[in-house]
Amino acid sequence: MADTLLIIEDEKLLGKEMRRRFVKQGWDVTLVEDLAGARRELIDEELEPLIVLADMNLPDGNSLDLLKETRAGTSQIGEWILMTAYGTIPDSVRALQLGAHDFLEKPVDDARLDMAVRRTARSARAHRRLSSEAASQVARHGPARFIGRSDRAEETRHMLDQIAQADFSALVLRGETGTGKGLAAKILHYNGPRAEGPIVEVNCAALPGELLESELFGHEAGAFTGAKGRRAGLFEQADGGTLFLDEIGEMPMNLQAKLLKAVEDRTVRRVGGSREIRIDVRIIAATNRDLEQEVVENRFRSDLFHRLSVFQVVLPSLAERPEDIEDLVQSFITEFNDRTNRRIRQVPDEVWSELKGHQWPGNVRELRNVIERCVLLSRGSTLERRWLQLGSATNGGPQVEGDRISFPLDGSISLDEIERRMIEAALQRTRGNVTRAAAVLGISRQTMRYRIEKHAIDTRVSGLA
Repeated sequence: MADTLLIIEDEKLLGKEMRRRFVKQGWDVTLVEDLAGARRELIDEELEPLIVLADMNLPDGNSLDLLKETRAGTSQIGEWILMTAYGTIPDSVRALQLGAHDFLEKPVDDARLDMAVRRTARSARAHRRLSSEAASQVARHGPARFIGRSDRAEETRHMLDQIAQADFSALVLRGETGTGKGLAAKILHYNGPRAEGPIVEVNCAALPGELLESELFGHEAGAFTGAKGRRAGLFEQADGGTLFLDEIGEMPMNLQAKLLKAVEDRTVRRVGGSREIRIDVRIIAATNRDLEQEVVENRFRSDLFHRLSVFQVVLPSLAERPEDIEDLVQSFITEFNDRTNRRIRQVPDEVWSELKGHQWPGNVRELRNVIERCVLLSRGSTLERRWLQLGSATNGGPQVEGDRISFPLDGSISLDEIERRMIEAALQRTRGNVTRAAAVLGISRQTMRYRIEKHAIDTRVSGLA
């Protein structure tokens, strides 16, 4: 399908010549002679051209006014190229301030006009692609993705939706592991004014301090052993968007000082560098720690805590909203049915009873993993209870009950013995099928083979062959 070009030109012969030229180049061209015609096409007919090529001074007004109107709306009108025979420096400055991509003085020779249109088309297509991707992410990460009908879930959705609309500088997400801090960060990013910018994530607990500093701020060639080339850090990569600092409570104190300077000054300096690089980044920090208590105990900087805590959002644990388990389970079943082409439709009462009775120390993440396993391993259309494997406290020696195996925690049995008996139980359950037994235990087939050899388990006996 051809891209649309709207030409606004009051000189009839010139307008017809430009239309003929660009139709020949494959454009779908709409030609109007004044602002009234342009408004009719853009507003009444909802035309969404990739490029608007407009004479600035028209019989019924100035095209800059129409440019301003369209930029204030929500339409998908692309880039503007303005032309005038009476151009002045203030006109060109105003045009660029309003968002025009190019400003040309008449008469414009054909080669220059073609080049301007080609260059502007590349920019407009890239912008539309980003807008489309952002719209897709909004659909995937709208506030409704924080699933649940409880008051706590509703309060959280409302707060995320409200805060997302503001271009805040920093925010702290608090909550136990698995409560959905990563999801909340994406909701805040994709439903706000920075949705078309990048969101860049780093887990502060996953990297040693020196490597984390290089990841965040980048480095110059030769800054340290192994730094063979210049590298932009995550702050630079997140410019115009959001930097998500997960597990910020684990960040070393010396690095916290450098982070504070970057947030306050809105500049970064690469490791080994001397140049200050300006950045426009919003910070979302997440933690499962009580940062206020960490400040009291001198494990987190007070000034950084207060700088980041422009907003604080506390995510509820699953134990605080047990009425949401049913909605979450149905959502996860739908997700994994679609992803794995399964058709689980029924959840027996005994499964609901066990799901709702579990404490869920791993919160929504744990529930999601359990449902994923059950969807993958259940046969037919019913979610099978035997794959829940939620565990329970037991006394005495090793016990096998149906598809469960439990062990005492009194030191009477070694870790190696526990591992061996788990592997044997998994093999018995799957009638010696190593691949399925590995899936039951959540390990690879290669690892399963290694463990079988390590414990000298003979799969040919006791029904394992």
